[in-house]
Amino acid sequence: MEPKILKIAKLACLSLVCTVSLAAHAEDDFQQQDPWEGFNRKMFAFNDSLDRYVLKPAAKGYEKVLPDYVEQRVSNVFSNLGEISNFINDLLQGKVSQAGNDGGRFLVNTTVGLVGMYDVAKKVGLPKSDGEDFGQTLNAWGVSEGPYLVLPFLGPSTVTAAAGSAVDSQLDPVRRIDHVPTRNTTYGVGLLDTRATLLEAEELISGDKYTFMRDAYLQRRDYLINDGEVQDNFGSADEEF
Repeated sequence: MEPKILKIAKLACLSLVCTVSLAAHAEDDFQQQDPWEGFNRKMFAFNDSLDRYVLKPAAKGYEKVLPDYVEQRVSNVFSNLGEISNFINDLLQGKVSQAGNDGGRFLVNTTVGLVGMYDVAKKVGLPKSDGEDFGQTLNAWGVSEGPYLVLPFLGPSTVTAAAGSAVDSQLDPVRRIDHVPTRNTTYGVGLLDTRATLLEAEELISGDKYTFMRDAYLQRRDYLINDGEVQDNFGSADEEF
């Protein structure tokens, strides 16, 4: 009979080989999804320069000036506004239960949670979902995600996600603010808040920044489209062990 320690070593080696193989296949898939890499890299360089010299310094100042408690309340408000798009796209995809959850979150947090500053809904059994957008709705209706696309100012996307974001923008209640200075200020605060939340995540970037950002975006996009379902490729090996 094969010693148990040898079986463990074989299983570890098998897992490592499978992981490396899957990573290589994933990288090939990502490259195939990026047929416009030349254009995308130019747009990425433009966005990266804009971020380095304008947005990132502003986000650092925003984070330094606002106490963490206030910054969290601001983030919660914008997150709550996003529940409107989530709710509508839930319904368009036939996700009735999730629509009830996301719609309920908006109602509870907008009222009891003081316009969304406090996530009261989570405490009453309505957890925050990963979110739905119209790009995911189009995918649920059979439209393919399309090639990877870097948009000026907006960053990583795909053809379908970009088309969907144009629809989702119409659902943004901030657009309904008639007073232009107030509307623009609100958009500005939302942008700074989003950028500030990503400051720590930059430490995870390694290697070619463009490739890292592209692969991370496409992996996350695939996760959202498939509602977080990940295929288990190691089931048979675990059962044998």
